[in-house]
Amino acid sequence: MSNMYPVNGRVILHVDMNSFYASVEMAYNPRLKGKPLAIAGNPEERRGIIVTCSYEARKFGVRTTMSLWEAKKLCPNLLVMKPDFDKYRTMSIAIFQLLRTYTELVEPVSIDEGYLDITECSHLGSPLDIAHSIQQRIYETMDIPCSIGIAPNKFLAKTASDMKKPMGITILRKRDVPHILWPKQTAEMHGIGQKTAEKLQTIGVYTIGDLAKANEIQLKALLGINGLRLKEKANGNHISPVDPESIYDFKSVGNSTTLPKDITNQRELFDVLQKLSNKVSARLKTKKLLGTKIGVTIRYQDRKTINRSQTVLNPFVEKEDIYHKAKELFQKHWNGNAVRLLGVTAFDVIEEQEAVKQLDLFSFEKDAKEEPLLKTVEALQQKFGKNIIHKAAQGAEVKKKSTFTETSFSKDVFDDLMKE
Repeated sequence: MSNMYPVNGRVILHVDMNSFYASVEMAYNPRLKGKPLAIAGNPEERRGIIVTCSYEARKFGVRTTMSLWEAKKLCPNLLVMKPDFDKYRTMSIAIFQLLRTYTELVEPVSIDEGYLDITECSHLGSPLDIAHSIQQRIYETMDIPCSIGIAPNKFLAKTASDMKKPMGITILRKRDVPHILWPKQTAEMHGIGQKTAEKLQTIGVYTIGDLAKANEIQLKALLGINGLRLKEKANGNHISPVDPESIYDFKSVGNSTTLPKDITNQRELFDVLQKLSNKVSARLKTKKLLGTKIGVTIRYQDRKTINRSQTVLNPFVEKEDIYHKAKELFQKHWNGNAVRLLGVTAFDVIEEQEAVKQLDLFSFEKDAKEEPLLKTVEALQQKFGKNIIHKAAQGAEVKKKSTFTETSFSKDVFDDLMKE
């Protein structure tokens, strides 16, 4: 199988969920399947904008960013729903955890797409075998369709995944670039918008092939260093690696595991929660992030899955704090039945330097005692610079009743997630 992988070079997959928000709603409510469905920012108002829509709606000409009144005019029977981002985020986390069962080199770039570097995965089969496996597992376990591009770099993989939708798999090699990409207009190239395409026309660049052969001095004068980068891509070159440490839009750090057997023993389940909390804490620290919302996933023997989350007053990072909050949520919502899967996730994460501790009645006294020290630190920073001294990042230390909101998503979506 290794002869199907390059001796020098990479094999990159780009996995792109098809009509993601609409697909999640249909997975959650199968009665929506086969119907024209749109997710709109404000369905109560005619000026609401279409966020995404099903392929059934697209047959009528409905498109993303179209106004709701235009969409309704094209498709009078259009079903319109408000976006439910907690639901979409939960599904996305499950998908990316599934992807990480193939390789740790997974880079999420948004809630519904990401890259995998499978160069060292010949033991799992050919690149096409792996792509088929991913597509099938996501569809069978989560009811979400996806398209996958296979290529030697991220740019070509992204381009390939756009070629066949929904449920397509496309291989795009560098040798295919001249006859597949070059005839296309520059506006069709990933990374080039309409305004950039119009600028390129002023120097005689109309197609991707024109861009591949364009004068570098002219490109740099017109678009700066980005012009040269676009020319490299037009020639099928892109050296950016898959970065598993990247931070994407709906920031979260989580870990889940399918248990080796269905477990009803509470102590054993607590042990699993503790291990998961330790991993989440380690990942937060590696990325220098703090969580502000804790989530727990419980999947039962009968395949029913529930997710509960709690927003806390103070940001957290320490494994003890994560475990304490996760255990509290688990105890509140576990019904005592046999558990097949457990997951712990830190949601709405923030960078360490952006964290501002919110004082409350219980923490005020402790912080007040530290006020002289804080004033000394502030004086040193003003004199020698902000980087001269830092207070260690602290997790939530208060074990008390806190204000929180809860969300749930009961859908059988977590098959074959990351194993220990």
